[in-house]
Amino acid sequence: MITVLLVDDHELVRAGIRRILEEIKGIQVTGEASCGEEAVKWCRANPVDVVLMDMNMPGIGGLEATRKILRYSPDVKIIMLTIHTENPLPAKVMQAGAAGYVSKGAAPQEVISAIRAVNAGQRYIASDIAQQMALSQIEPQKADSPFSCLSERELQIMLMITRGQKVTDISEQLNLSPKTVNSYRYRMFSKLNISGDVELTHLAIRHGLLNAESLISSE
Repeated sequence: MITVLLVDDHELVRAGIRRILEEIKGIQVTGEASCGEEAVKWCRANPVDVVLMDMNMPGIGGLEATRKILRYSPDVKIIMLTIHTENPLPAKVMQAGAAGYVSKGAAPQEVISAIRAVNAGQRYIASDIAQQMALSQIEPQKADSPFSCLSERELQIMLMITRGQKVTDISEQLNLSPKTVNSYRYRMFSKLNISGDVELTHLAIRHGLLNAESLISSE
């Protein structure tokens, strides 16, 4: 039996995925979490085979939660199940140790296939996302995003800023000083040739790393 933890800040999304997986023989949903912090705490207290993780949630988010879970439970397989499919997020997530990356727009069977594949020790990237990642290597001038120049930590802080989180909150959640968070923030602005958080948010929307739904849900 493959045990699964569902991590998403939308209860309706978790309920929908649970309903799908409950009908699949050999897969059992054993827990749910509404944010990255809850997911980390749950995984430290309970054994689980696969975590289906949303990327953009209140608090530390999916990227940092992935890193923290694997630090204490390296055998857990994490699949990022998210609306964010644009470069450079898939590559950064896989570099952080995730075993899979699937779009929330995928068919239920693909999610099931991903769970079975990562549980068997394979890596699973949805075909459309894998194609984008390959294209960015072959034709970077056509497929690359301006966010590709950001480090994993900078990208993580960018996602938190665009959800409206304050520097003090980010520093507390990531165990960094406010000065360090601001250093990352201004480095991002320099790399992206922008001057503030509003421009950063607009740029993220323009390149598919943020949408109106995620902004509304963060308010």
